[in-house]
Amino acid sequence: MKLVVIVPLLLLLEVSGYAECRCFCQVTGDLDDCTCDVETIDRFNNDQLFPKLQSLLESDYFRFYKVNLNKPCPFWTASNECGLRDCAVQPCSPNEVPEGLRSAPHNKYSAEANEQQDECEKAKHLGAVDVSLSAETREALLDWNKYDDEAERFCVVDDEESPDSQYVDLLLNPERFTGYKGPEAWQIWNSIYEENCFKPYTIKRPLNPTSFQSSPGSEARTFYSWLEGQCVEKRAFFRLVSGLHASINIHLSARYLLDDSWFQKKWGHNVSEFRQRFDSELTVGEGPKRLRNLYFLYLIELRALAKVLPFFQQSSFQLYTGRPEEDQKHKEQLLDILQLARSFPLHFDEASLFAGDEKEAAKLKEDIRLAFLNISRIMDCVGCFKCRLWGKLQTQGLGTALKILFSERQIEALPKSSNQRPSFQLSRQEIVSLFNAFGRISTSVRELKNFRVLLAEEQ
Repeated sequence: MKLVVIVPLLLLLEVSGYAECRCFCQVTGDLDDCTCDVETIDRFNNDQLFPKLQSLLESDYFRFYKVNLNKPCPFWTASNECGLRDCAVQPCSPNEVPEGLRSAPHNKYSAEANEQQDECEKAKHLGAVDVSLSAETREALLDWNKYDDEAERFCVVDDEESPDSQYVDLLLNPERFTGYKGPEAWQIWNSIYEENCFKPYTIKRPLNPTSFQSSPGSEARTFYSWLEGQCVEKRAFFRLVSGLHASINIHLSARYLLDDSWFQKKWGHNVSEFRQRFDSELTVGEGPKRLRNLYFLYLIELRALAKVLPFFQQSSFQLYTGRPEEDQKHKEQLLDILQLARSFPLHFDEASLFAGDEKEAAKLKEDIRLAFLNISRIMDCVGCFKCRLWGKLQTQGLGTALKILFSERQIEALPKSSNQRPSFQLSRQEIVSLFNAFGRISTSVRELKNFRVLLAEEQ
């Protein structure tokens, strides 16, 4: 009788004892196409960057994000009525948003810059020859400027002046498990992977939930054999998408609804959910690959922060909310974080991308820009509003990071004087999404440390 009890107990201990290894044993060492390793990122993020970044993201400039959650899906008929209670997003009332963000000055970066621009406009009108433009010409110029701006972007940016755009307090609408899943959610990721990652339809993606796979191991080998045969740019693109997907799954596992009684909601870490998504045995080897892609995504966004430092160092730039002392304090915090990002010893070298024939490289870059632009449009098809909010923000943040990485010359050519037109610009929406998106990736890396501990405790 004792033997009957002991054998299942030993089997249970064996299963739980290997649980941590099955998720993390392959998530170590050097990353593909990089000179960096997982352990260096863990130490840098968890000990240095994560605490500073979280503090900055709690400031008013970064917590209020203006977004249009009512755009129709441009690709298929999608329901905008999610019946799940936790899918709802509560927009801000006007008096909850700082005056400096609600007002619409010429330049939201700096009150001083706004005043200077007003004075310049007055001077031009007082002493200038009448060179006024027709309404048609002015409209054409606006269209040209908009086209120039759009041509640099890797993602759709909502019109902040649109009446459909509303401010959302990100701290009051956190990313977490909402119960949104099943065929509708699968359709989003399937459209991203199958139609926007340069993969032929004949190559089957591992663990595609919308297709029947009789031999997932064989299909995985075929897929990765195909992927390794692609150029480094297309491999990087797939790994960025996979890393973003992994990061979102970590957030949902870390802020899972554990208890939903009539008097309380309890959110916390769901180890079973995490294992279901990342355990090597439960995912036929896919889970650890996804986690490694998360670290690749971290390196890409970290590199963008390091490269964009000169833009934020401009004296005319402020994190403008209309509260001068707080704005200056938060700009100093931001510059400290960017200096820290620049000090990272093993940055991704983007010079290895688009380095071949100039015409071919330009076409490949444009193909990738348009593919990611398309992915950002797919976010308007997400049925859960909270998932849509964070999906739009994170794709927009990654798109902004890519814009920065491939605008090196424009950033280096930033004017020393505020009288000159800048060669590189970021809107407030791009800035807020850039830092909050990296905040999500940084949080995911930090949460992996928590899940390692929880899995080890199961032993």
